[in-house]
Order: sequence, then structure tokens, then C-alpha cells
Amino acid sequence: MFLGTPEVAAGTLRALTEAGHDVALVVTTPDRRRSRRAEPSPTPVKRVAAELGIRVTEDVGDVVGAGASLGVVVAFGRIIAADVLVQVPMVNLHFSLLPRWRGAAPVERAILAGDPTTGVCVMAVEKDLDTGPVYARREVGIGEDETAGELRRRLGALGTALLVELLGRESGLPEPVPQSGEPTYAAKLTPDELRLDFNRSAVECARLVRAGRAWTTFRGRRLIIVAARAVAGGAAAAGPPGVLEGSAVVTGAGLLELVGVQSEGRGPLPFGAWRTGARPCAGEVLGGVPAPARRPTAHGGPRAGR
Repeated sequence: MFLGTPEVAAGTLRALTEAGHDVALVVTTPDRRRSRRAEPSPTPVKRVAAELGIRVTEDVGDVVGAGASLGVVVAFGRIIAADVLVQVPMVNLHFSLLPRWRGAAPVERAILAGDPTTGVCVMAVEKDLDTGPVYARREVGIGEDETAGELRRRLGALGTALLVELLGRESGLPEPVPQSGEPTYAAKLTPDELRLDFNRSAVECARLVRAGRAWTTFRGRRLIIVAARAVAGGAAAAGPPGVLEGSAVVTGAGLLELVGVQSEGRGPLPFGAWRTGARPCAGEVLGGVPAPARRPTAHGGPRAGR
């Protein structure tokens, strides 16, 4: 049986069936609305299961008695009860080099920490969070400008190949090796954590943008920073953190060049197109209030001083 939810897990489900594995049951999370007005839509895993003609449930307890000898878990997003694990052994494809980054957001946390490498582990599922022994692992470097979405897709492909290899062994799964080293934990990022603090360095801000859904405010409304990069040699920037200088924003150390943004309720735009429409004032601050405008005289020019 297969337990998973997002697109990266759907790819693994498809690959396992293409490799000849008989998937008796798919467990996924409930349908949900992608926006306030939209109808509830199925998860990517549910869509693929329906296409492949595999029975789908949202109840983890249904795995007991389903006739499967092994459960495969990929980005499921829910805790599996200990009594279920007693009945059906399971393996989990986890997107980190355990025990580093146990938890829900290992890809994002690796990027935020500036880790040079990460990887995938196929591990035994235990009742505690990501503590099980590891059957196999693969390590990869993290690209300097790689986003969490890009890295997750790459890890998904790598982990899927590893799963197919392991489950295709005639001798069965190898003996798993207990995790060793100091654990770190990858809690899901909260909206507050994703708010950009321009008092931090440009490098740190760029990492947050790469993690996805980083945001600030412009004239009191939320502005998502879709893409950005730290500018080499930007340390000499003038002005306080948050001030816009052309296509970049001043940070506590260096400039952050804004590449793509998304205004509240709008689609993403290249920064230049957004700036043409928004027309930020000189000295305007992201995350703060607009700089005071100089009031024109009746003739349209600046008022004379007294």
C-alpha cells in the first residue's frame, strides 16, 4: 500500500506501479479547497491513484486487513498510529540525511541553514518522528540558487529511484542501520517565520525567498517575494534596511535584488513590471510605511521654504 499526498509523492506512486509493484490501497489526505471560492480538489496522489484504478481512502486504519505486506510512505503529512505499524510494517522516503532535519520541512530547513548538502533516506517507520533505522541513503549538493521546490523535485526523483531499487531486490530489504549523530528538527515554517526581516543579511533573506512564500508588505498590503538573489558587493548600499534602491532592497548586510514578486490577490510578475505599476517613491521602505510625499504647489512644483 502507498501513503502520500503531494505531487512529489504522486510521481513515486506512478513509478512503483510502472516497476511492477501491486499497490492494493492508497491512503491520502482529504480533498481541500485551493482558494476560498474553489471547489474541493483531490490531492495529486489521489488523482494518480484514480487514473491507475487503485482504491483510495483517507482513513489510515484501513491499511489493516487490506492484504498488503508493506506500506510505503512519501510526504504523507499525518502521524501513523503505533497499533497500525504493529500490523503493517512501513518504510518512509524522507528528504534529508537523517538524523539531520527530522520532521515536516526538511528541504526548507536545509536551505535556511545554508547546508551545502542534503539527500534522501529510506527508513523504517516507527511511532516516534523519523527515528527509524535507515535501509539506504543518497547524498546530493544543494545548488546556490536552488529553490525548495526545485530541490524537492530533484530529491523526489532520486528517492523514487532508490525505493524502486530497494523494493526490487530478490533478497528483500537489507538490514537497516540505526541513525547516528545529533538530531535536528525541521518544523513546518509558520507565516511569521516567512516574513522577511531586512535587518538580516541579503544572503539570509535570499535563503528565505528560496524556501518559498517569503513575504513583506508594501503600503500596508502583503507582497510575496517570488524570486530574489543576494547581490555580490552590495555591502556599500546607502539607506536603512528595507529601502528600495532600483530593483534591490537594502538589508543589514548587502543588497537583495528582487526578481519576481506577487501582490496580494494578484498573479506573480517580474519585479520591473510590478515597479512600473506600483510606482514606489524614492526612499520607500518595504515592510514599513511609505516615505512622506512632498506636496505640490498650485503650479505643480514643490512648495518654497519659508
